[in-house]
Amino acid sequence: MTIVAEKYAYVIGIDTHARTHTYAITNTRTGSCESWAAFPVTPAGIRRAIAWIRRNTTAEILIAVEGTRSYGASITTALNAENIPVIEVKPPKKQARAGIGKIDQIDATEAARSVLGTDVTKLLHPRAEGTRAAISVLLASRHRLDRQRTRNRNALNALIREINLGLDTRKALTNHHITDISSWRHRNTDTTEQRIAREEAVLLATAIKHADQQLKHNKEQLAELSEELAPGLQNQPGIGPVTTGAILIAYSHHGRIRSEAAFAALAGAAPLQASSGNTIRHRLNRHGDRQLNNALDVIAKTRMRCDAQTQKYVQRRTTEGLSYKEIKRILKRYIARNLFKQLQTLTT
Repeated sequence: MTIVAEKYAYVIGIDTHARTHTYAITNTRTGSCESWAAFPVTPAGIRRAIAWIRRNTTAEILIAVEGTRSYGASITTALNAENIPVIEVKPPKKQARAGIGKIDQIDATEAARSVLGTDVTKLLHPRAEGTRAAISVLLASRHRLDRQRTRNRNALNALIREINLGLDTRKALTNHHITDISSWRHRNTDTTEQRIAREEAVLLATAIKHADQQLKHNKEQLAELSEELAPGLQNQPGIGPVTTGAILIAYSHHGRIRSEAAFAALAGAAPLQASSGNTIRHRLNRHGDRQLNNALDVIAKTRMRCDAQTQKYVQRRTTEGLSYKEIKRILKRYIARNLFKQLQTLTT
């Protein structure tokens, strides 16, 4: 095992903010901060920061950045363009600041010190840009659209139950009902409350239909980009454009995740011991990347419902006394292992 302090002479911690970044050059042999500076978050400021780092270091360096996908995105991109190794670190916990206080210089220094004893194979590398970043944007957009559509459907259901608009309200609205509502026109027989409610119902139904169209287009884009990065992955049972997108974002690129076990741990699919006394069992892991975990969960449930081979496996393990949750946990771990192997060969 090789730790960071053995491989690199300096680790530069970067505490990122909207307007300025603070840089702290830390000597890996002593752990001391040899120099620090703050530079504005502009193209010119980032160029000055990189030049400052080169002037003040004489051997191999590693950059530890907080928030490589938010405030630290611009500096991370610039460092990658200069072929300077970059890793992501998490902000220090409140307990670690007890008795020390908080200023940007301290945070930058702690960002560097936090990785000095870490195995270099376990460092967290930033996700790749380009197509994978585009998929991340699409998934975030899809989540927002889906949540808003659900709120609009719930509001429309509540509205037609509150005010009589001539609909059967014993069951929730169907897509056919929503299409019909979106084409409603003004009725002279409506009371004031019915007129206002009808106008609001039309607005909600129209918004729901528009969201449906946007989500359809979003899915088509996800399918296209995912096929570009991992040809054939979506052709397998239970794997669609949305789940493929989540998987590709988490995996990102070759070398980011060191093994299939690490990929399963990242997905929250690695089994955790839950044994006690004469009972020996494992349970689901509720940590890790929840978006990736949800993708594995969708794949497992779909295969349990639709895939003949998986159904045979579920039946066999059920007769052995395993519960539904235990079987699904095992399937998610198997799926994580299988996906990692495929990603190693399919992705570019």
